[in-house]
Amino acid sequence: MLTAMKVLLVEDEKKIASFVRKGLEAQGFSVTVSDNGDKASELALAGSFDVILLDIMLPGRDGLSILKELRERRNTVPVILLTARSEMNQRVEGLNLGADDYITKPFFMDELLARLRAVVRRTSGETLSVLHSGPLMLNLITREAKYGDEEIIFAPREFSLLEHLMRSPGMVFTRTQLLEQVWGYGFDPQTNLVDVCIRRIREKIDRDGHQFIETVRSVGYRFKQEENRE
Repeated sequence: MLTAMKVLLVEDEKKIASFVRKGLEAQGFSVTVSDNGDKASELALAGSFDVILLDIMLPGRDGLSILKELRERRNTVPVILLTARSEMNQRVEGLNLGADDYITKPFFMDELLARLRAVVRRTSGETLSVLHSGPLMLNLITREAKYGDEEIIFAPREFSLLEHLMRSPGMVFTRTQLLEQVWGYGFDPQTNLVDVCIRRIREKIDRDGHQFIETVRSVGYRFKQEENRE
């Protein structure tokens, strides 16, 4: 599905644009790059792109004004904002204007690819309402969790954190990324909120030899996908 995707990349920093373009093209994407907001607006409104990667701060029109016009014209193309850490208010505004997701610079290509896949699944009607890994199951609609036939009760933040990790198995997330993407706002990166939440999750799901969440020393955490057996 993703190999035929057409991506409009709107980014004025040449090194970032080159890095993203090469990474996406290596995965089979067709990438059009624009480094100017005025030109990007024309391309976005006239072109038939599958997804737009949109920087907020641009020469000419800014990314949020482009996004706003797209949504006002009922253009539902998926938009992922490329943002700096300092642009918290703009990220919130972008999501309110109809952005599908955001990713904070600097980022890993694997993370961007995972965001692309998630957005495409949601917007193409390919719903992913249930996540499975071995005996572990999360129902994202009912917010129900089970280990085999046993129901597991998670606190809301525990469920959200586990969901976030399960959506991108094998991807390493730093504590700062998890704070931003799950808690939704900035914290002191030295806080132990993530570690405490991970410990509580592990206490509920690590059993029968299963260890679903792996600690990557000095980096963060990743989810280890297990084969699902009927």
